[in-house]
Amino acid sequence: MDMTPIYLDHHATTPVDPRVLEAMLPYFSINFGNAASRQHVFGWEAEEAVNIARKQVADCIGAEASEIIFTSGATESNNLALKGLAEMYGQKKRHLITTAIEHKCVLDVCHHLEKKGFNLTVIPVDHEGRVDPADIKIAITDQTIAVSVIMANNEIGTIQNLKAISQITRERGIFLHSDIVQAFGKIAVNVNELGIDLASISAHKIYGPKGVGALYVRRKNPRVKLAAQMDGGGHENGMRSGTLNVPGIVGLGKAAELARFEFEENFWRYIRLRQQLFEGLCAPISQCLLNGPAVLPESILRSYGTAQEASKKILRLPNNLNVCFGNVPADNLMMAAKEIAVSTGSACMSATREPSYVLKAIGLSDEKSRSSIRFGVGRTNTDDEITYAVSRLSQAISVLNSVTHN
Repeated sequence: MDMTPIYLDHHATTPVDPRVLEAMLPYFSINFGNAASRQHVFGWEAEEAVNIARKQVADCIGAEASEIIFTSGATESNNLALKGLAEMYGQKKRHLITTAIEHKCVLDVCHHLEKKGFNLTVIPVDHEGRVDPADIKIAITDQTIAVSVIMANNEIGTIQNLKAISQITRERGIFLHSDIVQAFGKIAVNVNELGIDLASISAHKIYGPKGVGALYVRRKNPRVKLAAQMDGGGHENGMRSGTLNVPGIVGLGKAAELARFEFEENFWRYIRLRQQLFEGLCAPISQCLLNGPAVLPESILRSYGTAQEASKKILRLPNNLNVCFGNVPADNLMMAAKEIAVSTGSACMSATREPSYVLKAIGLSDEKSRSSIRFGVGRTNTDDEITYAVSRLSQAISVLNSVTHN
């Protein structure tokens, strides 16, 4: 049976859902107006479409529509959040806190600000990638502006206890920013329940188009102020100037709506396929080691009730698997089974030959890091695809092991 190619790299990107594409198409041609054109029907239609999308995104995280700022993607959102806070409050405070397993675009922004004279504290994680809120509490000083903690890691899927962290930041009057890109649409996210003040979002991780994202910025209790990083016409409440990408924004809105309405179905599908993949790979392969938190079986998660409730209990993204295959180099394995699309870590770091800094942060050696592969299950994957992928990878590992031992 020819099942190739099989895409299991859904943390890197996802295909655009046909329903998302359908929603976007009119705004490329028929409804092509500029959302900032307030003097005619073409502009009004575009503005209305943007307003609808703004609410669709807000509804997905329990926010108000007025708290959503559209951007070109999560990288811009993270830059706007952290640089915007630093510039707005940097006259009085000069300290930021983040973690060792943030996405590169957060770490790079923090190091950029460090070069500009800000003090930076990078909190370590345990062997499963979890941050201890007590470490953050200790790190906070009177100079601290904000804490930035990724909600769910893009390599090992670790979900952080943002609620406990926000209780600490609220007590000290400090802002909490979170890159929620991987969590958005896959686990329950409510910015008010979690106490998040700023949150970065990307469309192409939830079956929307590339090149569009959003930043949630809390407007009350507390009100967050940002210094704009792009000057121009004062779009997006003055926080992000530039003509709005209406088709992309419509796509993000539709993708968010689908993620919300189909959350229950998607969550359990992810759990089932991930479990099939995990058991298929790690049961027969003795040297297969799991990186990150435990993979809980569906039977246990079902006991928690709905998908929303179950997603609040898990410590790992429902569609994530990251495993080390003993001494088999990941690059060799991916070449031997190149019809299975997987990765060794973050897509933005794939050009470097360095071992994953996330895996090193949880204590893996360089050798083990280079023998680890990230799997990202998607909602279009099938049981047959997982069965084939397990068989093909197991076969390739057996061949590579025999070559090594000979």
